[in-house]
Amino acid sequence: MKMEIPNMLRREFLSNCVRKLPALAAMASVTASWKSVWAGGNDNYDPSEHDYAMAIDIHKCIGCGRCVEACKKENNVPMDDTHFRTWVERYVISEEGETLVDSPHGGMNGFPELKEDVKVLRTFFVPKLCNHCENPPCVQVCPVGATFVSPDGVVLVDEDYCVGCRYCIQACPYGARFLHPVKKVAEKCTFCYHRITKGMLPACVEVCPTQARIFGDKKKTSSPLRRFLRFMDITVLKPWMNTKPKVYYGGADGEVT
Repeated sequence: MKMEIPNMLRREFLSNCVRKLPALAAMASVTASWKSVWAGGNDNYDPSEHDYAMAIDIHKCIGCGRCVEACKKENNVPMDDTHFRTWVERYVISEEGETLVDSPHGGMNGFPELKEDVKVLRTFFVPKLCNHCENPPCVQVCPVGATFVSPDGVVLVDEDYCVGCRYCIQACPYGARFLHPVKKVAEKCTFCYHRITKGMLPACVEVCPTQARIFGDKKKTSSPLRRFLRFMDITVLKPWMNTKPKVYYGGADGEVT
């Protein structure tokens, strides 16, 4: 299917293309500069030795929202109710079998008490973020190669090449991308790439009080992620999309999409 730029965005798109021409002309040098830019100057880091992924233990998430706040502060995400690299949703299953989902302020400030007239069978919380797919549709539709999969399996966006066309935002089946209101480029979770290449944990994982988020390297047998995937009943979001997500959920059921 041919994708078209909406008329209201056409002028902005063309303007961004012109502004980015110098960077696009230098795209051939991306490979050479990749390590210095994305690995934070860590010359000892070899991305080919890693394959990063994350798991979420639904049973442990308490919906405190600390992960959302930590993500915004760590990655300079606007502190508003619109832009999130990660957010938390509350699933409420009523006695009638109806599923209600809410995420006020992205879950950053916790969740209000349910109304007394709601007959609840059970509730649980589901953190969500970019799924860092092995077969990412966002990469396929990017017209300038600004979004790509790094050698260690993390989907990234190069702001120097992004022209703000929004194709990747529309293509993401998980709603995990947004256009930065100031920089006018696509933005999303990076697993805190600037941290993990230095041996640190993503900010959301580090602050989780219940260890509901498990981050690790699938290539290392000693990784806590490998143990979690081995012993838990694992599902992924929207498996029918064939995107091969690398964010795994333990304890999720059919209501989670």
